Amino acid sequence: MPAQTYDVIVVGSGNAGFCAAVSAKEYGASKVLLLEKSPESWAGGNTTFTAGAYRTVFHSLHDILPLVQNVPPDMADKIDIEPYTQQDFMADILRVTNNRSNPQLASVLVKESNATTKWLAKNGIKFQLSFNRQAYKIGGRQKFWGGMVLSVIDGGKGLTQQHQSNAQRKGVEVRYDSPVVRILSNPAGEAIGVTVRQKDGTTYDVLGRGGVILCAGGFEANPSMRAQYLGPGWDLAYVRGTPYNTGDCLKMVINDLKAESAGNWSGCHSTCWDANAPTDAGDQKLTNQFTKSGYPLGLMFNVDGVRFVDEGIDMRNYTYAKFGREILRQPEGIAFQVWDADGTSWLRSEEYADDVVEQIKADTLESLAEKLSKKGLKNTTAFVASLREYNSAVEAHRKEHPNAVFDPSKKDGLSTRSSSGGLQPDKTNWAVPIVKPPFMAVKVTCGVTFTFGGLKIDSETSAVISELTQKEIPGLFAAGEMVGGLFYGNYPGGSGLTSGAVFGRKAGKSAAERSIAFNGPVARAAL
Repeated sequence: MPAQTYDVIVVGSGNAGFCAAVSAKEYGASKVLLLEKSPESWAGGNTTFTAGAYRTVFHSLHDILPLVQNVPPDMADKIDIEPYTQQDFMADILRVTNNRSNPQLASVLVKESNATTKWLAKNGIKFQLSFNRQAYKIGGRQKFWGGMVLSVIDGGKGLTQQHQSNAQRKGVEVRYDSPVVRILSNPAGEAIGVTVRQKDGTTYDVLGRGGVILCAGGFEANPSMRAQYLGPGWDLAYVRGTPYNTGDCLKMVINDLKAESAGNWSGCHSTCWDANAPTDAGDQKLTNQFTKSGYPLGLMFNVDGVRFVDEGIDMRNYTYAKFGREILRQPEGIAFQVWDADGTSWLRSEEYADDVVEQIKADTLESLAEKLSKKGLKNTTAFVASLREYNSAVEAHRKEHPNAVFDPSKKDGLSTRSSSGGLQPDKTNWAVPIVKPPFMAVKVTCGVTFTFGGLKIDSETSAVISELTQKEIPGLFAAGEMVGGLFYGNYPGGSGLTSGAVFGRKAGKSAAERSIAFNGPVARAAL
């Protein structure tokens, strides 16, 4: 079969891939082809399994209102949202990554986040204020917290569908069941196309005048690569998203084109995940609902009946991506989240409703421990003793701080520390007594979302950097989870989708401009 020729080739149908493809069309590429390894029923990669949240800089509520579709005029004056500045966003990235984030990548992400979300809205992405995930109703007002306020209507599933519709409107050709098995290059070292395998096992080549944009995800769905790079036991982590992100393109471009790897290859986004969820891929119906992020308002215990993290050390946005790792480190890689009746009243129904998760309830702590023993709790005595010790520490703190007020919309300072001592570990915010029946627990494990190791790219063009020359590999670009160097150990919630959009948009622009130059009076040598 003779090789097919396009202006730009995009690999991967997630948020980054669709952003790259549409951007390429907008910047003048006439023929854009998007290739996806999975069948169409799994379109969207990990994007489909997200909550559809985008972290972005904004100056006020009125900067956000034109983007959203769920705030009627009479509601706006009942919303409390603090501005989220470039300084805030950058500080969050540096803080949660221990100052290891690549400063050029982080700066571009932060500075272009606002313009990029507005660009997405113009391209049919339907945003809403994230009342259900990022706000608490307190005193009749919606109080937002954690810097992140935007999500997409219908979450990740809605985001994928909206991207698909936009790509179709813009004339992007999409092929599913089309895994890329080789990146083609010419003697000058330029990436000029790809080899695609069909369902019958045969292959064909596609050439790209402007080059190839890789948006094919990390290696989170590959157990052997997880064990190799993340460490022992990671082959047992549950896969939150698509089973098709197995690191194929990462290995291909590093081994064959000598692209430079970058970032935290032993790190990943991992969260508290329903222990009853599927193990090797996300559920396409429930998707992100298996996340169990209500722990800041409760406690977490391992099977020995011992707490192992400070559940209230920070807002959920800044801890949920790393606490999965802490659960995996515990005996048997499981834990139990626990609340009393007051605590459960704050839990989000999409994660904790009785038709979503197995609720284990009891009227006494002892009977709750007994029920949990049938779910894997090994030391019921230690579990009850730990809860009573916690309640005593909370009471001691309250006696010394009688005017302290519980407020889940900020770090309220309610802790287990007092002049008489504290716990190990303490709970430093939202430490409320667990005394009011019925008590509830859910069993959780570690769900891996995406890996942090990837390719080194130029922050302005999204071009992949060569390990051999430390220069751009001509015609090769990357975005999304394939980019390394941005996140280390942790990330600020919602910044993954924003990163995919920012650098996907840049990659599309760069490849489109290259394709136009190819067709111009100073064209490169024929492919």
